[in-house]
Amino acid sequence: MASARQAALEVLNRVFEHDSYSNIELNHVLKRASLSPPDKRLTTELVYGTIQRLNTLDWHIQKFVNRPLKKLDSWVLQLLRMSFYQIIFLERIPNHAVVHEAVELAKEKGNKGIASFFNGVLRTVTRHKEKLILDGIEDEVKWISLKVSHPEWLVRKWIKRFGREETIKMCEINNNPPPIILRVNTLKTTREELIDLLNGEGIRAVPSQLSRDGVRILSHLSPGELDIFRKGWATIQDESSMLVADAVNPRPGDQVLDACSAPGGKATHLAQRMGDKGEILAVDIHPHKESLIRENGDRLGIHIIHTMVADSTRLGELMPHDHYDRVLLDAPCSGLGVLRRKPEIKWKKTAKDTEELIHIQRNLLKAIAPLVKKGETLVYSTCTIDKNENEEQIAWFLEEHPDYERDETLIHDLPKPVSPYVKGGCVQILPHYFGSDGFFISRVVKR
Repeated sequence: MASARQAALEVLNRVFEHDSYSNIELNHVLKRASLSPPDKRLTTELVYGTIQRLNTLDWHIQKFVNRPLKKLDSWVLQLLRMSFYQIIFLERIPNHAVVHEAVELAKEKGNKGIASFFNGVLRTVTRHKEKLILDGIEDEVKWISLKVSHPEWLVRKWIKRFGREETIKMCEINNNPPPIILRVNTLKTTREELIDLLNGEGIRAVPSQLSRDGVRILSHLSPGELDIFRKGWATIQDESSMLVADAVNPRPGDQVLDACSAPGGKATHLAQRMGDKGEILAVDIHPHKESLIRENGDRLGIHIIHTMVADSTRLGELMPHDHYDRVLLDAPCSGLGVLRRKPEIKWKKTAKDTEELIHIQRNLLKAIAPLVKKGETLVYSTCTIDKNENEEQIAWFLEEHPDYERDETLIHDLPKPVSPYVKGGCVQILPHYFGSDGFFISRVVKR
């Protein structure tokens, strides 16, 4: 693959034609493309920027194209979106370069006629950039939706829950690139040694403010290619996600169940906290993901994780009751807290999509509740900020399971910066609080 724009167009086509995730498609294309590091960064920028700004781009494109956008071939629409994104949002790229690259790609994928179409549309846009404004929109939700590029249903829902200003802040940060965060493997080194090593190699790295095991990388790089990653001194995990290990707070020698474990990031973190002593059963329903858990554990030098492929909604029938000291349910969810990493989620989800998830989450909670020993804890977490999947699920669980109660001591096990957001044994982190993923964690204790 010769250019960043070719690579980006291929990723965009696959995301929208095959309903796949951008991070997976991007990694796949970048691995086989012979691109320089700057071109890889441009490809990443074009893919995420275009998907993040989708409705805003379409609104502007429709001003310059006579046909309804849904009647265009998919690749034509993706190339228009990618080109408009560069013209509107990337000041460092000259307009003539955007037009030239789009016309060449159109010749390659279509014919001279479609290349002339791109040449005409994009040259008109660059001559009339004064039209690229949000005007004539009286409905405030629609205006915010286009201004910060999120679907109207989501903006309306978040304004109702968080208020107008919080919603705008959250949407704005969702359009920024996610931070690069490493989790130090404390079984092999310390955070201070890891930071010194990275700084010594010219990589800017600082301690995370959210987790004692977190390292925030301030340089542009692909952390999976670092030598420390291959040696198992660190792994990739967001800061909010690391708070789960604080909430579970396992002790060396504990029996721990991780009910929805793949790819094993949280299980390996728990093993670190246990000093690799005790036992963790990592369960996942997907057979092809079981190997990911084992590979992660092997790379990090962890020996106490055992894997099992099973439907966790049946664990109550398959396992002895009152057996585990700690149970973690990192439940499947709508993912509305990780829109920076998977921006396509906001365009694919609908208001009704959470209903099926809520049913699955409740079945999982029902199945694992009997497995916890009396006096021990169950931690429920999601990477969403949806109240129905978080606070209301815990309220439902406690009503259905009177042998459980909220663990108000959770606040003592979480880092101090998080304390203002802990309430009733639960914590909800929004993306703009710390620049991390949005995350929900709740801890309940069995009487």
